[in-house]
Amino acid sequence: MTEPDKLRADAAECAIIRDLATDRDKRELFARLAAHLSALAADVEHAARSSRPAS
Repeated sequence: MTEPDKLRADAAECAIIRDLATDRDKRELFARLAAHLSALAADVEHAARSSRPAS
């Protein structure tokens, strides 16, 4: 599993927890975590693409 895949899997788990949470503060926290992890995955992919030598 690549780093972006792991981050996306963690984001999906946070989204599940968000959906199951009954406490508003916990829902908001896990929503922010899911969004942050998804953004990190995109950033890691972008950095990996940018660091590859041009063919």
